[in-house]
Amino acid sequence: MDLNQLRIDITHQYAQEHAALGLKGARAKLVEAQEWQLAPVLQKGGALVFPHAGVAECAKQIAACINACIDSGADTVLVLSVLHAFSDEMEQARRRVAAGGDPSTDRIWGIQGPGLTRGDEWAYDHALFTWRYLWEVAADYYGKKMPRVIERYPWLAGGQPTLLPGYDEVVDIAKNAVVVSTADMFHHGIGYGTPIDQSYFPEKGGLELAHRTIMAGAQMLAEADYAGYNQHCVAAKSDHRDAGQVMRAVLGPMRPEIIDIIASDAAALYKAPDPTWVAGTLVAWHKIDA
Repeated sequence: MDLNQLRIDITHQYAQEHAALGLKGARAKLVEAQEWQLAPVLQKGGALVFPHAGVAECAKQIAACINACIDSGADTVLVLSVLHAFSDEMEQARRRVAAGGDPSTDRIWGIQGPGLTRGDEWAYDHALFTWRYLWEVAADYYGKKMPRVIERYPWLAGGQPTLLPGYDEVVDIAKNAVVVSTADMFHHGIGYGTPIDQSYFPEKGGLELAHRTIMAGAQMLAEADYAGYNQHCVAAKSDHRDAGQVMRAVLGPMRPEIIDIIASDAAALYKAPDPTWVAGTLVAWHKIDA
């Protein structure tokens, strides 16, 4: 697979999907998402995780997190984002670390983001495209003073998130911020390399499998089993392996709850047969008092 071309195709797809949603549609998603009142999760020191798959399916879930950030009253929002492997170098690094290799030998090992000098791969990543789009719409629609947003992109936690260069800075930011993250925690089907006889359509057992799989991984993360979670993400084809580990290490003990889960079709993007899809999942991580 040409990873660079895939990145370009995904970027074009987001542009088309944002145009199709439009300003009216984006505002409608913000209103629809008010059915989930999630600000207390953030106010109590927990986190919210939103997907970044298809806009039509996932915009409401993303809007719910934006609403929560605004309603929380926080001055700052820390977004712990996925950093996708869109080069052969990055893909090989992921595989090497998943096989037990030392992540510290990687050229861009650490936490990237705006204002940092640890790498610029984050600037080409699509994970926050829809988040940024809806954030701008919300700022105009609600007419409120918006919190400052700080984006951070962990890369190659490898089961030891606290050793990542840049980790201490994230801890400092989180002391005075609410925390959200983004992840697509279950990629499934023929286009993602799942054997045909193990590939399920969402409505025929696929979403139930996704729910069980995501919760199994979330339990590992809740227990701070970072190495186990890293390997879970490999098996589940979850892109939350790095951001998830950092989120849990920074915020401490939390309890996961799946608020919403839907299927986002990806067959056309990967030029693959059905079923090829992603589970778009909204997860609340409730802080557990010490």
